[in-house]
Amino acid sequence: MVDETIIREVYEVLKTRRDNPIDSYTSNIMQDSDKKAEDKILEKVGEECAETIIASKNNENLVYESVDLIFHTLLLLVYKGVELDEILEEFQRRHK
Repeated sequence: MVDETIIREVYEVLKTRRDNPIDSYTSNIMQDSDKKAEDKILEKVGEECAETIIASKNNENLVYESVDLIFHTLLLLVYKGVELDEILEEFQRRHK
């Protein structure tokens, strides 16, 4: 079984890449001018959402495409300054 802390680790890497850019996909996409960066990230979320839908309909690559969607959603949340604990708290609130 995979340790669920991987989500937190990925989230922290994304924050580090946002705050201390290096030559990487995530740093580069977040360092574009404010409006352009957000547009690029939203475009990727939409693209990955469509690919997840297609993967589900075709019964192939659903896990792979879902991880891409989750990754880009996390990227968007990091870019917008939403903390992971806020997300987890919302899940907890809805779980009750």
